[in-house]
Amino acid sequence: MNVLVLNCGSSSIKYQLLSMDAQPVILAKGIVEKIGLPCGNFTYKAEGRDKIAIEQPIADHSIGMDLILKTLVDPKLGVLSSLNEINAVGHRVAHGGEYFPESVKIDKEAKAKIKALGEIAPLHNPANLKGIETMEQLLPSVPQVAVFDTSFHQTLPKKAYIYGIPYEYYEKYGVRKYGFHGTSHKFVAEKACNLLGWDIRDKKIITCHLGNGASITAIDKGKSVDTSMGFTPVAGLVMGTRAGDLDLGALIYIAQKEKLDLNEINTLVNKKSGVQGISGVSSDFRELTTAWENGNERAQLALDVFAYHVKQYIGAYAAILNGVDLVIFTGGIGENDFYIREAVCENMEFLGIKLDKKINAVTRGADVTLSTPDAAIKVMTITTDEELVIAMETVRLSH
Repeated sequence: MNVLVLNCGSSSIKYQLLSMDAQPVILAKGIVEKIGLPCGNFTYKAEGRDKIAIEQPIADHSIGMDLILKTLVDPKLGVLSSLNEINAVGHRVAHGGEYFPESVKIDKEAKAKIKALGEIAPLHNPANLKGIETMEQLLPSVPQVAVFDTSFHQTLPKKAYIYGIPYEYYEKYGVRKYGFHGTSHKFVAEKACNLLGWDIRDKKIITCHLGNGASITAIDKGKSVDTSMGFTPVAGLVMGTRAGDLDLGALIYIAQKEKLDLNEINTLVNKKSGVQGISGVSSDFRELTTAWENGNERAQLALDVFAYHVKQYIGAYAAILNGVDLVIFTGGIGENDFYIREAVCENMEFLGIKLDKKINAVTRGADVTLSTPDAAIKVMTITTDEELVIAMETVRLSH
């Protein structure tokens, strides 16, 4: 069974075509970028072949999708002989609100709810829906499945997701903590337990999905009980360009001083803050590390602030869980940045965290135990694969 996995942003489409027979295999993958701009980018990498990059105008998502499909069946570049070989399409959808506690097969009702949630997630859900509707036009007979970033966190208790604002705003507008990165948090927790031979229903786990967007989740007996992102992905940790947790009074003060309107405030907290705002260098942690190694104090400060907040959330979630069996690092930073992992785990022996610094220093993009044998809490890096999760859910629901 071949599954096309799509992650549509406002001006981009990430895609993977996976064969889900026996062991999953990525047949092709790539990205369409700068949709709607004068010159778009299209990259395509088929299994066992060199990556292809093309620059050309890509006016809208429909043209971008059409380009993907034509390349997949191209006589020279393609990996399929016909589009009939695509058996199902899986979509990453950012926000499922309270409508979707799990993935769903797409129908009229699902589309209407995804559209309604565009008010909560205006940067993501409309683009996700555009991808769904475009594929309906291009592959009308192929079943489609929506996998939501928020679904895993629908098990949060009410005391964890209600904000300290008038309750009527939850009742009227659904303003509450939803959380994101749910597919990744669930996947790595289950994967780690399988590798360790553990039953996840007996364990207390803290998962740290650390990338340009970053979040932490407390998992008790396989269920999410708290998570750092909130109503939107801007809450929680300091991230690449997102502010994370912020005193609202400080934001109001800045807005008054700088005479910022709501759009400018939104840009400030989502695109100009985080480690980029602190360092003045970059939102890319590799560039920050290089700047720090060259003596840039603000780059070091940005890295230290990021690690401090991860440590802070681990401590908080250890209290909520009443103990921890396993801490997982995943995502681009979590899997590859030994400095951040070491900084987070430093001086955590009181909790039972002891890092083997030699193993940590050489671990990149692998499933590895980083803690010492005598540590009370296991610490691991686990590679995430959100596209595989979407493909698996699509197979499950499209039969």
